[in-house]
Amino acid sequence: MQHQTVIATIANALQDTPGIRALFLSGSHASGHADDYSDVDFVLVADDGASDAVAALWRDAVAQTGEIVLWWDRLTRPALINAITADWTRTDVIVLKPDQMGHHNQAGLKPVFDPDDLHSGLAQAAPPRGTSPARLKYQFEEFIRIIGLLHLAEGRAEFINGVLGVFHLRNLLVELMIEETGAPDRGGQLNLNRLITDEQKAVLTALPPAIPERDAMIDAHLAYAKAYLPRARKLAAARGIDWPERFEEVTWAQLNRTLSVTRPYDLQ
Repeated sequence: MQHQTVIATIANALQDTPGIRALFLSGSHASGHADDYSDVDFVLVADDGASDAVAALWRDAVAQTGEIVLWWDRLTRPALINAITADWTRTDVIVLKPDQMGHHNQAGLKPVFDPDDLHSGLAQAAPPRGTSPARLKYQFEEFIRIIGLLHLAEGRAEFINGVLGVFHLRNLLVELMIEETGAPDRGGQLNLNRLITDEQKAVLTALPPAIPERDAMIDAHLAYAKAYLPRARKLAAARGIDWPERFEEVTWAQLNRTLSVTRPYDLQ
């Protein structure tokens, strides 16, 4: 079913229901970045919030758009309901009481129906987004920690776990790159193409694959360290974050003792 039809069908099912105060689009359909592959994100405002009765009303509305083949009712978050229908339309909703809308803003929500004009009472836009210095420092330290575990994976011949290490290093590198671009609207997890630059994409594409074999595992860790750590140092300096110098120093010393590898980038 076309997304606009899904939206209209759900709105028609709920609009005149007692206790249902408003329905908004959020995510890519609110920001204007939606495409044929997007999910349909809603915020439903109900007097009773995310109650069982409201969840049942929502299920009945979604069922009018197609056969529901996946239904997660407040399974991963207290007010979140996820659904997938047989044509693989993904529909998510956050169910809130009117007084729980304070962390939303007008720019992030598009009214579907809002007879009480709750939308106008919200802040116009979210404050500038950026990862906190404490979170960034954690990410820097986590990257170094995972690099340091390389000697353990090699010593135990845990090459499958070494592949998982490469996966985590890649995620941290992607997060760093998004932070570098300062993308104001990250969207969902499958929107990376519009969040990073061509140069960043080229760096990611050139990195070696994760292969569960000793030398390949070591080479991949070093390649990610060479790609990540100089960029992370530059960002730390720009944000006034103290670099975990001693932690990185002893980590490379440990890897040199155990694996005869050296720091793969120049500190200058």
